Amino acid sequence: MTEKMMNEQSEGTERWGNPLADRYASKEMAYIWSDRHRYGLWRRMWLALAEAEAEMGLPIAASQLDQMRRHLDTIDFAKAAAFERQTRHDVFAHLHTFGEDCPEAKPIMHLGATSAYVTDNTDLFLIRESLDLATARLATVVERLASKARETKSIICLGRTHLQPAQPTTIGKRICLWILDLLLDLEELHHRRAHLCARGVKGTTGTQASFLELFDGDHEKVRHLDELVSKKMGFEKSFPVTGQTYPRKIDSQVLATLGGIAESSHKSGNDLRIAAAWGELEEPFETDQVGSSAMPYKRNPMRAERMCGLSRFIMGLQQTASQTAAVQWYERTLDDSAPRRLVLPQAFLATDAVLVIYSNIAGGLVVLPGSIRRNLEQHIPFLASERLLMAATTAGGDRQELHEAIRRHSHAATAGIRDGRDNDLIERLAADPLFKNVDLQAALTIEGLEGRAVTQVDEFLDGPVKEALKNCPERTDESELRV
Repeated sequence: MTEKMMNEQSEGTERWGNPLADRYASKEMAYIWSDRHRYGLWRRMWLALAEAEAEMGLPIAASQLDQMRRHLDTIDFAKAAAFERQTRHDVFAHLHTFGEDCPEAKPIMHLGATSAYVTDNTDLFLIRESLDLATARLATVVERLASKARETKSIICLGRTHLQPAQPTTIGKRICLWILDLLLDLEELHHRRAHLCARGVKGTTGTQASFLELFDGDHEKVRHLDELVSKKMGFEKSFPVTGQTYPRKIDSQVLATLGGIAESSHKSGNDLRIAAAWGELEEPFETDQVGSSAMPYKRNPMRAERMCGLSRFIMGLQQTASQTAAVQWYERTLDDSAPRRLVLPQAFLATDAVLVIYSNIAGGLVVLPGSIRRNLEQHIPFLASERLLMAATTAGGDRQELHEAIRRHSHAATAGIRDGRDNDLIERLAADPLFKNVDLQAALTIEGLEGRAVTQVDEFLDGPVKEALKNCPERTDESELRV
């Protein structure tokens, strides 16, 4: 084997690959942020500008535009890389490469524009595509969780506050808490998407001076060019004022929205991991899946754990976007470039990966009614204490004296549980004369302790959830869970 062949064969294993693209995120999101897609959009941005300038009366021939259209996707990446090594400028390198593909059109490419025209408008286009995909994925998760909440709305389980036993709720009601967080995230996604603008054509410092020169001082034509180019990019409008770049505040706001999705996903992932430890819920577990290399019996909640890990990564990226927005000087500074190349794609890829995992978990969530009931029954004497207090008072007892008796017997029963004995609170109360006229067994009935939980689930799913899903018609197909 020649040295060249060996180098080609090992190229994919001898340099670091980003796990977000290689391991976690979907092919759809990875494509959005790929070089092929990005630089193809750069060429489309140059075409949109040239088309608009021609429509506005500048001397640009139809044959020049046709030549550009024929070469939107014929990018010679090796040639572009060579130009970039020479010029140390990626936009200039790709402009030269496009120009060599379209020699007739080369003289009119990038006319009046600055680098940020292609880079920033393209980034806004990529953000828009990514927000659309994230919205469809999130709606899919909500839909699947809603179905599971409906199925489990009547499965009464032990509530927990401070992670300690509390008044019962239902599994379906608890899932609705996860859904509510996601509905807030869905609303944020809609808001960011609706208010996303193009940068448009603003020139080197945002004054549009170069375009004013091209159109002989005609302000109305410059305004119309900005509108026309923005619409060609699919945006209803552009930002009313910019420096050389669009406001980096936009990146910060978008990252905050993605961070919100990460917060919600991390919370539910933690809940699931705790529920798995108590044997109440499990994430999907495949026939040939291995839980541990050393302990064959293990069914680790690895999907929820990965979802939490990736969510923490997303939340960490928020700070960089915020700092970048804060330190932009006057009309621009280039220290935003490197962090944005890292933060924007990775934030969307990681969010995509989280939602792919969440969708998988939601669709295959395993509910274990036997363990749920056992855990509930272990604590039911404590949870029925309010019923017992009301019943004994109604039977003629002194409320304060009864409260103290229940408190004393409960603490004694708890001490016994800590020593490994069963909960004997009811036996203790049965032996206490203060409770001789109380039907203790009736007070222990589980049904009814969940309050309005079942009704709340129906009201929530038939109201806010149904409305939110109606406003998000797009759904995503089942994406491959790659690991």
